[in-house]
Amino acid sequence: MPSAKPLSKEMILAAMENTQSNKAAARYLNVSYMHYKKWAEFFVDKDTGETLWQKHSNQAGKGVPKFFKKYKDKVKLDDILNGRIDATNFEPQFLKYRLIEEGYLYEECSECGFHERRVSDYKIPLLLNFKDGNKKHWGLNNLELLCYNHYFLKVGDVFTEKQEQQIVDHKPVNEGKVDWEIDDYHLERLKELGLEDDDESDVDKYISRI
Repeated sequence: MPSAKPLSKEMILAAMENTQSNKAAARYLNVSYMHYKKWAEFFVDKDTGETLWQKHSNQAGKGVPKFFKKYKDKVKLDDILNGRIDATNFEPQFLKYRLIEEGYLYEECSECGFHERRVSDYKIPLLLNFKDGNKKHWGLNNLELLCYNHYFLKVGDVFTEKQEQQIVDHKPVNEGKVDWEIDDYHLERLKELGLEDDDESDVDKYISRI
């Protein structure tokens, strides 16, 4: 049985009533898919004997228009923003990028204007925020992009306690001394620069700088 941040049977049933699939129910409750699954499998429907997870399983996509999967790129954002299409059938991250690509939202923090791109993937680290806290309210005036700092100040923690602990406990891959495997030619050049063969710390520092 899951331990952290439990979901009650009533919460799961409410999510089931407002969504068409387990994935959508997890998004409705603002929890991870696996966390939702653990609790949905724990509770059993007395009438059918099925777990709530089984009862809400929608592998055939019943009630979800088939064009969502095949033609999701062609669905008009205007239909989603005006409530004509249920946004819970889409991944929020997918919709966030479409909002940016189609010019509905500027790719910067709405509070401070932050828009610097990460070197690793060239993405701007921004989070989609629902101003009224209702993740089903996709009206454009209810959406904004926030940097991690302002998301924390306005909404709360970006990471779960487990994720924060993983960051704190993270250890670099190379903690020990690096073996540079210098060949004879380059070793001679280092000696010419005044870095003696037996002074390994100076050699390491020099190579690290270049």
